[in-house]
Formats: sequence, C-alpha cells, structure tokens
Amino acid sequence: MPSLRRSWPSNMQATFNWRGFLSAMGSNLTFQSRNVFSKKLMAKAPPVDGEQPVQLDNFNLFSIITLLSAALLLPVTLVVEGWRLTPARMLDMGITEPYGIIQGVILSGVLFHLYQQVSYMILQRVSPVTHSIGNCVKRVAVIVASVLVFRNPMPLQNALGTAIALLGVFAYSQVKRSVGKAGKEKAQ
Repeated sequence: MPSLRRSWPSNMQATFNWRGFLSAMGSNLTFQSRNVFSKKLMAKAPPVDGEQPVQLDNFNLFSIITLLSAALLLPVTLVVEGWRLTPARMLDMGITEPYGIIQGVILSGVLFHLYQQVSYMILQRVSPVTHSIGNCVKRVAVIVASVLVFRNPMPLQNALGTAIALLGVFAYSQVKRSVGKAGKEKAQ
C-alpha cells in the first residue's frame, strides 16, 4: 500500500516518465527486500554444534553493505557520470568554483549516511513491516512540511495519495494493536 501511494500521484504529473517510474518501483522493492534480509542477518541465530554463530549488529551490517555497494557502484558512477566532472564540462554548466558543489556533495553524503545508520538502528529494534510503515509516515511528514514551509501546491491527486497512505498506516496500527491484545489475552 505505501508503495502504491507513492507511485499513484506521480502518474498524472507533467514530468512523468516510465523509466523514472520503473526505477522508483525497483528502488522500493529492493529497499524493502534489503530490510527483510538485513533483519534476518541481525536476528540471533541458535548455536550450531555448541558454537555461537557470528551475529552482525546494525552498525557492522550497515558498514559492510556500504563498503560493498561503494565498491560495486563507484566504477559504474565514474563511467556513467565521470565525464560531467571534467573542468570543460563544469565550465559549460557555468560552474567556475566547484568547491561549493564539492562541499555540498560531501555534506549530502554524510547526512544521508547518518540517516541510513539511524534507519538501521531502528530496524534492529522493530520488524521490517513496522519499519516500512514508519518510513511511509516520514514521507508523508516531508510532504506536509514542504506544503507548510515552502508553500508548495498540493493537487487533489497528491492529497488523496497522502490520505491513502495515512489510512493504510492507521489500519496497520489498529490491526497490530488488536492482534497484540488478542495474543496477551490468550497467554493469560
């Protein structure tokens, strides 16, 4: 439901294109799959032949994923985007002093890394579904903040998509609460 909520409002925008849409859907799928797989790696495994298996905490797991993804994607990035970083190309774009851009890229990378690290800390404490629901709420909060702070217009279709996301989060929390109560009553 949250993935549908994110994709539905975009299909009527003037800037809609299928490559971007399919990339976003692929990103959603891989993000959720990564969370489920990561949660399994963080779970405590039973001893095997009397020896405790190696267990990764959120920090170590995220560090390994970050290093492996950097090793895989850095060459691809340099091949695909590297030509844009040449001095001649930067001058064509009107960039005479690239230091501000470099600082912005570094700051953006550090802040995104910290965001992902906090996300893994949360994932270690909750289920992947709860984590996804929290991510959905975060996205809605960003949309609402952009409307309030930056006065971005919110077309009816986007408002309906946001409302669907909030209703989905509400329904999930109600079901989870009722299942939790039923489980406690059954245990007594």
